[in-house]
Amino acid sequence: MAAPMELSCWGGDWGLPSLHPESLTVMAYAKFSGAPLTVNTISNSWRAPKGDVPVLISEDIVISQPAKILNFLRKQKYNADYELSAKQGADTLAYIALLEEKLLPALLHTFWVDAENYCSVTKPWFASRIAFPLSLYLPGKMSREALNRILLTRGGPPLYSFTEVEARIYRDAKECLNLLSKRLGTSQFFFGDTPTTLDAFVFGFLAPIYKVCFPRLHLQEHLRQLPNLCRFCDDILTCYFRLTVSGHSPAGHDTADANLQKLTQLVNKESNLIEKMDDNLRKSPQHPPRKLTTLKLAAGGEGSSPLNRLSP
Repeated sequence: MAAPMELSCWGGDWGLPSLHPESLTVMAYAKFSGAPLTVNTISNSWRAPKGDVPVLISEDIVISQPAKILNFLRKQKYNADYELSAKQGADTLAYIALLEEKLLPALLHTFWVDAENYCSVTKPWFASRIAFPLSLYLPGKMSREALNRILLTRGGPPLYSFTEVEARIYRDAKECLNLLSKRLGTSQFFFGDTPTTLDAFVFGFLAPIYKVCFPRLHLQEHLRQLPNLCRFCDDILTCYFRLTVSGHSPAGHDTADANLQKLTQLVNKESNLIEKMDDNLRKSPQHPPRKLTTLKLAAGGEGSSPLNRLSP
């Protein structure tokens, strides 16, 4: 019997299971791969969070950082990528690098550097989840680290003023969103009808931009002009986190979740594989990805047009 696994992460709001991209990425991957994680969200009843978040604990093993957590889950045979080809695996690494280079700086700026967003949304929200008195100090520290990270990676020549840096990072982020929208096209997920590591990372980066109600929208207006990416986020929230577009759990979600657990254990792509695996499934060390046989598109998502982390 596999050792129990607990994930400590930032909690959610605005219809999201977490506001934190790294936490969202790990939570989504666990759903896709069927990994049985017990999620513990940080609240003001916690002692101040130490180290990186999210953190995975399994017996005496403590792991932080999404890439390391996902590698650990794969070693436990919870692999959402086992059907990918070598080329698709290389594409996954390339697109994750694109997200971290082009989209992450704008995400950091939106949450932690933009003064209006930080003072009205980010600071009070995170402070309410951190125990006093660190709630008075830690959000400011996270904001300063985000700014330093942006300047370290984007503040050199030929961009000498922060105004130029801001313009550049948002221009790059919009180009990244356009590329993601073109790559996704009309597909359900980035490599067909089964979610993978790339889908988890894209969801982790996009969902906070899409859902959080900031006074200064920046990327949200551009993202909402790419309906396939919006539909992508809504579908994952609806089908894997049992959240409707408005952020509420539908009635009877316990029954639906039980049925989903059964389906994800039995369903595979090819009917001949199902027959072959029928007698050997329990003996196999490989867990199938959490794949849905049918998935209703979210409203307004039918159009075909178009980390490493949020908190430093």
